[in-house]
Amino acid sequence: MKNESLQNELQDLLGDRFSKSTSVRSNYAGGEDVFDPILSEAVVFPKNNEEISSIVKLCNRNKTPIIPFGSGTSLEGNVVGNVNGITLSLEKMNKVINVNEHDFDCRVQAYVTRKQLNEELKSKGVFFPIDPGADASLGGMTSTSASGTMAVRYGTMRTVVSGLTVILANGDIIKTGTRSKKTAAGYNLTNLFIGSEGTLGIISEIQLRLNPIPESIMSAICQFENLESAVLTAQQVIQYGIPIARIEMLNKDQMDISIKYSNLENLEIKPTLFFEFHGSENSNNESVEIVESISNENNGSKFKWAKTTEERNKLWQARHDAYYSVKAEKNNIKVYTTDICVPISNLVEAIQFAETEIQNYGLRAPMVGHVGDGNFHVAIQYDPKDQDSYKIIREFSDKLIQKALELEGTITGEHGVGIHKKEYLAKQHPDNLPYMKLIKKSLDPNNIMNPGKVFD
Repeated sequence: MKNESLQNELQDLLGDRFSKSTSVRSNYAGGEDVFDPILSEAVVFPKNNEEISSIVKLCNRNKTPIIPFGSGTSLEGNVVGNVNGITLSLEKMNKVINVNEHDFDCRVQAYVTRKQLNEELKSKGVFFPIDPGADASLGGMTSTSASGTMAVRYGTMRTVVSGLTVILANGDIIKTGTRSKKTAAGYNLTNLFIGSEGTLGIISEIQLRLNPIPESIMSAICQFENLESAVLTAQQVIQYGIPIARIEMLNKDQMDISIKYSNLENLEIKPTLFFEFHGSENSNNESVEIVESISNENNGSKFKWAKTTEERNKLWQARHDAYYSVKAEKNNIKVYTTDICVPISNLVEAIQFAETEIQNYGLRAPMVGHVGDGNFHVAIQYDPKDQDSYKIIREFSDKLIQKALELEGTITGEHGVGIHKKEYLAKQHPDNLPYMKLIKKSLDPNNIMNPGKVFD
């Protein structure tokens, strides 16, 4: 490290949990995005709030950037390293602190993953519903305001996070929120840090709301002749007020890839909706009857049911593996991913626009969507050696973002801003941006917290 004094102090504090090894630094140099990895000067592995505070105080005094790092599954350059800074891995902070099943809440450290948490909760009759696909850390999910396949029923991280422990840029440890179901006490600092992508402080603990495990869970697939019919079905299901837990769309290209990658049987290469119903057996049967009727009116196929837990898990694993299936289809490619979210009544227009532009540009761009939320993703394959192809993709992305804003939507439903969408944030919130920067400067005057992310 250039700053030997800082290095010595960090080594004294952390011992072998401070590393300058090239291999270690490489493992924490970026997420699962298209950006080339950038190695920070060192990686540190604190194991409690007090150590994080001490690290932050040292870095703040030396004006050394800090990049918080969870499981590294981010998609917009959110955790790319900093050549003049350190990466702070939270992986030693992976404990479920407490579970209060009678109050339907729990508190976890930042590196607990959603699968780890649900494994611990299953014997208590409750579960954590936010499911972005990747087995992401809950600190990272909070930092990017993640959601996923069950947001249509259970909401997003903003819905389920009721409090946080955050280490600020000056090393102060603060607790926000409360365990109670509601509060009217002061500014909502909890929501300020949710979605801040590590630029305002390091989230080290999260207070989460939980849900009872449903009595009955039913999953099915329905296929359509065209994408418009599939999306219209999803839109109508939501507008009819059906209490559905998941409604996911895979377009024709994505189904082609997923059938091969996930060994899905008895399915055609057509636009497809994945449904899941949570509730009592009677309420689920009522919902299924209405959804089948809506699907039939839009010329959907007969429902194919996942009859066992194993079949249901395979079905949803295939959906969660969509991004990885696109990456695995060809060798030596990168996948540019983008997501937008629009009001549900504008979803058909948004997806039709995306599909038309994909064809106009001649791109290989499978689409998946949390269509019950009006949120969908485009995953575009390209050769990283071909600079022209990246320019074409960015041009397509620019048009898609502009369309989302015209339809009163947002530049990102759940990926966050990171590096990729900084210029888009300025388009969506030109009036808000000066105040975002003012908050950043107030909490982080030396700009050490994940600098260069969200905005410059």
